[in-house]
Amino acid sequence: AGYGRYLEQIPSLIKGKKKIATGMTHEIERCRLALEEAASGKNVSVVCSGDAGIYGMTGLILELAEQEKYKGVQIAAVPGITAAISAASSLGAPLMNDFAIISLSDLLTPKNTIMKRLRLLAESDMVCAIYNPRSHSRKYLLAYAIKYMKKARGGDAKFGIVKNAGRANELTVCGALDHFPEEFVDMSTLVIIGNSQTVLRNGKLYTLRGYRIKK
Repeated sequence: AGYGRYLEQIPSLIKGKKKIATGMTHEIERCRLALEEAASGKNVSVVCSGDAGIYGMTGLILELAEQEKYKGVQIAAVPGITAAISAASSLGAPLMNDFAIISLSDLLTPKNTIMKRLRLLAESDMVCAIYNPRSHSRKYLLAYAIKYMKKARGGDAKFGIVKNAGRANELTVCGALDHFPEEFVDMSTLVIIGNSQTVLRNGKLYTLRGYRIKK
């Protein structure tokens, strides 16, 4: 069971198996169908991109499974590699110290809540990984994030962008916030904004952890 586009990426794993595919915004229906199959005695896998417990379906499955009709269904969460980790490895090592992850999607989280969290993150000097940064109809939240990150960290603060992380058509861009390419960013993009100890050297973005290196 999964979002249709994700299932299309694993044809060899689902060949010959019953598929439950629904579109975006139909997550509750998808999880209920999966639970019904499991309650009937089937072994069911709910497939997500990245890690199912990070902006994925694990939490929703557990919440729905509290209903009496799903009593007895055993649920196991299988860890995956979330986009922040995959993207960070492509960029270098920007997550070497404290970091935060935030999604800019306002479908389930009020935009005012997202904006408040962005302001607090900007002032925290933590490296920040941004999911769902910019869609065709929602561009202002990314612009807002960059504005406050520049205000708090300066225009020379470093960023990294990874589009299609971990896939064959992966693309990476690094630079300073003064030259952040908002138009390049879409929903298949992961944005990492560094802190005061994040450097861009020899084409690699990484955060100094504080080791004292004797030369």
